[in-house]
Amino acid sequence: MERQRLDKWLWHARVVKARSSAAALVESGHVRINGGRQTSPGHAIKIGDVVTIALDRGVRVLKVIGFADRRGDAASVTGLYADLGLPPK
Repeated sequence: MERQRLDKWLWHARVVKARSSAAALVESGHVRINGGRQTSPGHAIKIGDVVTIALDRGVRVLKVIGFADRRGDAASVTGLYADLGLPPK
């Protein structure tokens, strides 16, 4: 798999609890891909893209390193992204 829908990837990466929540997050303008605001949940992302997500608890910056065919448990997301956020002080 070379590309995946943005909303599907956010759900598989367990950023949100439901795929509909992922779509709403994107449509409301809270997601950027490589620095550009994205409002289409169906936007295709690829390995190497940097996804910036504004959430209630703060901002997450994730580099896409893989895709999944289905949503797994919390341990399975380690192969989907690298967290580029600043380490806690």
